[in-house]
This record gives sequence, C-alpha cells and structure tokens, in this order.
Amino acid sequence: MSAGIMLAGAAGALALSAVAGLFLPRLWLGATVAGLAAAFWAGAAVLAGGAPWEWRGGFQVGGFAPHLQLDGLGALFLVLLAVVGACGAVYSRGYWPDQAHPRSARVGRVWWSVHVMSLGMVLLSANGLLFLVAWELFAVSGYFLVTLERQRAQARAAGWLYLAVSHVSALCLFAFFGILAARTGSWELGPMRDQPGLAPLFWLALFAFGIKAGVFPLHIWLPSAHSSAPSHVSAIMSGVSIKIGVYGILRFGGWLAVPDSAGWIVAVLGVVSAVLGVAFALGQHDLKRLLAYHSVENIGIILVGVGFAMIAAGQGDAPWGRLALAGALLHVWNHGLFKSLLFLGAGSVLHATGEREMSRLGGLWRLMPWTASLFALGAVAISGLPPLNGFVSEWLVYIGLFDASVARGAAAFASVSAIVLLALTGAMALACFTKACGVSFLGSPRSESAARAHESGPLMLGPMLALGCLCAAIGLAPVLFWPAIDRAACAWNPAWVAMGAPASLAAIGASNIALALACLAAAALLWRRVTRVGMRRAVTWDCGYAAPTARMQYTAGSFAGIITEWFAWIMDPQVQRDCPDEPFPSHASYEEHTPEVVLERVVEPAGALTMRLYAAARQLQHGRLQAYLFYIVIGLAALAAIAVMGGGR
Repeated sequence: MSAGIMLAGAAGALALSAVAGLFLPRLWLGATVAGLAAAFWAGAAVLAGGAPWEWRGGFQVGGFAPHLQLDGLGALFLVLLAVVGACGAVYSRGYWPDQAHPRSARVGRVWWSVHVMSLGMVLLSANGLLFLVAWELFAVSGYFLVTLERQRAQARAAGWLYLAVSHVSALCLFAFFGILAARTGSWELGPMRDQPGLAPLFWLALFAFGIKAGVFPLHIWLPSAHSSAPSHVSAIMSGVSIKIGVYGILRFGGWLAVPDSAGWIVAVLGVVSAVLGVAFALGQHDLKRLLAYHSVENIGIILVGVGFAMIAAGQGDAPWGRLALAGALLHVWNHGLFKSLLFLGAGSVLHATGEREMSRLGGLWRLMPWTASLFALGAVAISGLPPLNGFVSEWLVYIGLFDASVARGAAAFASVSAIVLLALTGAMALACFTKACGVSFLGSPRSESAARAHESGPLMLGPMLALGCLCAAIGLAPVLFWPAIDRAACAWNPAWVAMGAPASLAAIGASNIALALACLAAAALLWRRVTRVGMRRAVTWDCGYAAPTARMQYTAGSFAGIITEWFAWIMDPQVQRDCPDEPFPSHASYEEHTPEVVLERVVEPAGALTMRLYAAARQLQHGRLQAYLFYIVIGLAALAAIAVMGGGR
C-alpha cells in the first residue's frame, strides 16, 4: 500500500478521533491508535527505501494550493510521532480517566488528536502558508494540553508562558516565510541552495525553531510547561514536540544556502545546552522538572551532531560529518523513546503517591517494582550507558567527533573541546539519574503518601513496557536501524549517497548483546542463590543511631550539592537554613531552590521595564491639543537638527 493511501487513512482516523474524543473514549482510542499506526507505516515505507511521497492539490485554500511531501527526513520524525503519540494515548486512559477528570479528560482527548494532526501536518508541509497554519494549530493545541488542570495557578501560568513564547516563535516564522516568499516569488518550499542571497534567513529560522526546541537560553518556557502538564502530555511534548524545532533547523539548514558560520553557531549552542541543561537538572528536586531540564541537555547533544554535520558540509562533505549527523538523527529517535518512558514513569509515581518532590518519596521499588524497573531502564538509556539505545547514538556522535579531531583546521580543535564537554555532560547525567532513582525509589518512604503507593494498571504499564522494549531493541541491534537513519541523512544532503553501516556499529551491537546476556545471567544466579539460601533482612548502617528514621537518608539536594556548587555562578541557588545551636535540637531545616535564571533574572526584569516605559508613554496621551502641537514642534526641531548635522558633514 502506498504512503499516500496510508497518510490519507491516518488523516481520516485522526479526524474521527477528534470528534469521538468528546463522548466516545473507546472509539477515540481505537481511531487514534489506528491513525497513528497508518502514519507509522507510511513513514516506515519511505525509510525502508520507498520513493518519497508528494501531493499537490488541484484546488486552492485561502489563495494557495496545498502541497505535501514526505521524504526520509520527515519520515524519521513521523515514525517517532506515531510511536509516542500512540503510547501516550493508551497511557492517558489509565492516567487521566473520565471518572477522576470528567471535564478535562474529554477536552484533553480532543486536543490530543488536534496536536498529533498538527504535528504531522508540519512534517508534511511543503508550502509556507500551510506550514504556518499547522504551526499555529500545534502551538494552540499544546497550550490547551498544558493547561488541562486549569484550577491550578501553576498550570495556568505555565500555559500562558508557553503560549507567549510560542507566538514569538510564530511571529519569527511569519517573517521568515514572508521574506522567503518575497525573494523567491512563491510560497512553495524546497531546495534553494542555489540562491546564496537567502543565507541570512537561516538566522531567523534558527531563532524561531530554537525557541521550540528549547535551546539554551531560549528554553524559558520548557521547565514549567513540561512539569505542569499531565505526564502523558509531558511525554509527547518532550519526546516529539520539541523535536519539531530540531526538524525545522535540519529542514531549512538543508534546503537553504546557510552562512559559513552557521555550523559553528549550532554546535556551540548544542554544547552550551548540553552542559547547562544537565547542570540545572542536577539542581532540581521536582522529578518532572528534572526530566524537563534533561530535554535541554539532549537537544544540545543532537545539535552538536547537526552543527558538525553543517561544518563538514561546508568543507567538502567530510565523512565525519555524516557520522555526526547519523548520531544526531538516531538520538532524535532515542531521546523521544527514553524521555517519553521517563515522563510516563514519573506520571506513574505521581498517580500512585500524589508527590513529585523527590525528597518526599523513597522506598517505591518494593511497592512499584514495574514502574521502578522501567524508570531505571530509561535512566540507563538517557545516561548513555550500554547496552541501551542512548549509548549507540551518542557513540555515533563521538566517533564523528573523533574522526574530525584528526582533520586539520579549526574543526579538529572544536571537536576535541566538544568531546571533553560531552563526556562531562554524560558523567553529570549519570550522577543526576543516580540521584533521581536512588532518592525516589530506594531507601524507606519519606512520607505517608509514599508509604501508601501502589503499582499502576496495565493501561499505564503497557506503553511504558513498549517504549522500554524499543530502547533495548535499538541498543542491541543498531545495525537494523542504520538504513532508516542513512536514508534520512541522504534526504538532508542529497549529495550523499547511501553507504553501509560503520563497522563499529555492528561491534557495538554484539558487545551490547553480550553485556545484556551477562547481566541476565548474573541476575539469574543471584535470584537462584536468594531462593535457595534465603535472604536475611537487617537495617542499613545506622551511624550509631539506635532508631534510624527516613529523615536520615540523603535528600535530592544533599546528594547533588557538591556538583551543583560548580555551577553556582550561573544557577544562583537560593538557600534557607535553620541550623541547630543546642546539644539536643528539636528543629532544623535546610531548603534550596534553583531559580530559572534566564526567565527570572533577564526576561522578567526586561518585561517589567517594558511595561513601565509603556505606562510612561501612556501618560503622554491625555487629549490636550496644546501638548500634541508641542510634540510636533519638538519632532520638527529634532529633524532640523539632524538635517543640519548631515549637511555639515
């Protein structure tokens, strides 16, 4: 069946789901999953070697003819959308049921369908006006999903910030496509590398799509939106929605002639986002906010690969650029899978305990073994450890950088710096998820709500298990996924021809399989010994205390305190202490808060200053004719002074 027929079926099923979401939840779920399955097969058919799909409407809508296309690059993102969208839809039926949320559940289903359709339309659009329409629907539907819990002031504030920043991005895209249409004489989109005069437009596209991708310091909307939204919404926003920003950078970085410095700027933004994203994640105590900052980190890793691919394309298509791009494209998939898994796991914890604060959790591994195990699997993947998928994509980026380091010129020096900083990022990510897993799932419960936790149902665990299996599949058999990644890379740069998988990729897969088998064997031996000999339970080392309590365990703040001190110069942590000063103290407290520095220290003061200037300017509008005549005289005098100064020169 052709990709066009599958996409038409997907559009029809998703349109049906948008209508059914109000009153027929089962039909909504079936139509949503069926539509996304059709979209998946359409994307998979193109990635498997099928011809790119293209459709031009023989009619006009709003003065332009619709033009859709699906090539390898768009198909890569469409497949990810289909997987995460379907898993999130199934998960929502258990996490956000009508019984608990009778009003918002219905509305949420409708906006979920609209959000998924608009994301797909962005990926298929080959017309600037159609792209803008889809982009606006994408932004508006995201706002309504973020604010499903409108009764919470935090959710409303996060939604308004998301909407405001999204429209800044949309305004930039209006300018981008408007200038592009004026220069080319058409709203049609496609390769334009033969027009070097369009190169400066890339900066406008980078800013607009960088906002949506959450690139540091344009990420100001991301932590609050991802942490305040329901967890299945957080999963699709982090797993797919922010990737649309990456798609835009890739798409127009491939179609346009870009400035010579474009690759360097993208790579620097990637390194900064990776390092500072994980640093801010370490300073978080809210489990979902921690995961949100790791989205900034992983977008940074992706942009490092994209940036070096652009540098290589400007230097005669050096082979190391292709490896870096392949790693970035695979990391788009991988991050979408393991970050969605982690957000769904955090939602399972929130659903069972009502808590997101890690220092009020603990002891959940015994009460929620499936959730804890799947969250730990996602933590291993996002930390870039074998044998899971995060290790494979990061390794491809690394070998691209290693190959660049033996080349001559500035690329060699830059690649060495990027390798060191990405290694630092990986180490800090491991420390961060050791904190998240240890504080949240190990030890003893720190609150009554954690002690009463229970395992989630099959509608929530099923999608988590599916995502976990995909993380393992890519890690254990990466060679099977190479043709899809290679086809997407060739769509980005048509000058490249398909090539076989690098030899190291097969070796990585074999070593990951061996490591996985060794871990399973060790676990089986341990289990056999425990069941044969038995297990004696005892308290942990209690430091001499006769009756240790849960308060004596590490907290989220104390675990990462030393590392976060390294970045205090930018994180500006706020600390409140109530230290004991008596031999047998009855009370002591320590609280630490890491503010959103860019938002609270830069954007908000600038906004306040703008509003004060606006209020002052309003005072000039008082309706007095004499004053208006005086303003005209002042203006004419200023113009005369400028003219005299210009004539003197």
